[in-house]
Amino acid sequence: MSAWDPRFWRDRSVFVTGATGLQGSWLTKALHDAQAEVVVLVRDWVPGSELSRSGVVEQLRVVRGELCDQALVDRILGEYEVDTVLHLGAQTIVPIANRHPLSTFDSNIRGTWTLLEACRRSPTVRQIVVASSDKAYGDSEQLPYREDAPLRGRHPYDVSKSCADLLAQAYAATYQLPVAISRCGNLYGGGDLNWNRVIPGTIRSILRGTPPVIRSDGSMVRDYFYVEDGVSAYLLLAEHLARDSSLAGDAFNFSNEHPISVLELVEQIRALMGAQELKPVVLNQAMHEVPRQYLDASKATARLGWQPRYDLAEGLQRTIAWYRAFFQEQPHGVEVSG
Repeated sequence: MSAWDPRFWRDRSVFVTGATGLQGSWLTKALHDAQAEVVVLVRDWVPGSELSRSGVVEQLRVVRGELCDQALVDRILGEYEVDTVLHLGAQTIVPIANRHPLSTFDSNIRGTWTLLEACRRSPTVRQIVVASSDKAYGDSEQLPYREDAPLRGRHPYDVSKSCADLLAQAYAATYQLPVAISRCGNLYGGGDLNWNRVIPGTIRSILRGTPPVIRSDGSMVRDYFYVEDGVSAYLLLAEHLARDSSLAGDAFNFSNEHPISVLELVEQIRALMGAQELKPVVLNQAMHEVPRQYLDASKATARLGWQPRYDLAEGLQRTIAWYRAFFQEQPHGVEVSG
């Protein structure tokens, strides 16, 4: 397995968007540990995020503002002489996108072109990784998705990721911008405070001794991709892009290639937490979501030498441990069972 190299990142000026999110928090921590000079753009303060909880945020260059602010993004890249951009900033919750499409389009599409345009004008930026998603592919009868499949999102979140993905490809093709694209499965791990997502929501319910709630009918099939494997994917892709300019405009799927239904996932969490008595409540209320999505990651294996380090059971165990510690630290706490 090819691992990312901390020596590549030492003293490198790196701009991370979405640093207070799930993947962004862990990615930023890893960069800080590698002694990179990390700059983050923060719109909303998220005190429970892993970035804040770990204390790493206090040791970073933090700029407050909006990703859609062109002048601000230009200033960040210029004043901090940014070398590498890791763009994870986005509105990532599907039900919110369905209820509030304009704010999702603003963050995910306009935010992406604002950043790419700033990178195009920057004399210092040498590599950019844009976070797309398996959702960019939309619904397809051909599974698993391969990178040459068309991008045809139909619902607001999916469309926003298809558009951001295509924007990155356009800037690479038209302006020779050194940008590559990651398409990951459903990311999970400690620090995800979006409780309507199945993994953190299920763990919190069990820790509180209440039945977990499933928004859908439980039959939806997804890849679940552990956040620390996501860190390796992003950093390894950026390193390869720095060495091989032919990767500009290229997209890579990242997945553990073991799709599972929501019901099976919840059952596995219940078993790991010793909570078989807490039967899930199935609401069957999910709308405008693709029933089956999962990825073929063979291209990343062949071209980058990438392999996931953690299988689903290991990733879930690490995630459960994070939430146990997190709730024990809270001033009001929760009753931790198991």
